[in-house]
Amino acid sequence: MGLIIFLRHGQAQNNTSRVLAGRAPGVALTPKGVTQANDIGRFLKSLDISHIYASPIERAHKTAQIVGDHVGLPTTVDERLYELEMGRFSGMAYDDLFAKHGNVFLKFYQGDPTIEENGVETFAQVKNRVLSIVDHVRREHSGKNVLLVTHMDPIKAMISNVLNLNAQSLFELIIANASLTILREEQGKFSLSAINAMNPDRYNQGPF
Repeated sequence: MGLIIFLRHGQAQNNTSRVLAGRAPGVALTPKGVTQANDIGRFLKSLDISHIYASPIERAHKTAQIVGDHVGLPTTVDERLYELEMGRFSGMAYDDLFAKHGNVFLKFYQGDPTIEENGVETFAQVKNRVLSIVDHVRREHSGKNVLLVTHMDPIKAMISNVLNLNAQSLFELIIANASLTILREEQGKFSLSAINAMNPDRYNQGPF
């Protein structure tokens, strides 16, 4: 019985500037994000990880590489772990986005037409690709502990699949940078063993 462990990337430049980066290139980890990645890499050494998959996006891929250095594993890039395609919203500051379109994050979880109309990937589409890689891990790495390094909304998609959360709950749920969401499969069903697991000293530092 293995664990499927989701890891959100460490703090990145878009987190501190409050810009919706989406899949835009060149958004690197901050120095704090690199420290977070190293800390969670040391934390993960005790979990006997067998394989690491990561989003192609720099901030997630770099986090995976740092963790891999600690646990002695290479990284396999998988596009199913991609950040959201943000369409016309990519590169916009949060304040400008909210002023023009309202609470687009809540609308995203609600499946509001505004999302698709602006070329943004829907939450249903995110769920489908995340479930696809989870099924792949179940088939290819049965009984092993596997790490999936990705972004906030793919992790929320998996949590939503397990807990059937409503849109408001998903909007309010924050997945901290460089935190773990750990799932265990029992009798064909997933249960959540942890959300926002991280090094103890980080719990007083906030989500980013």
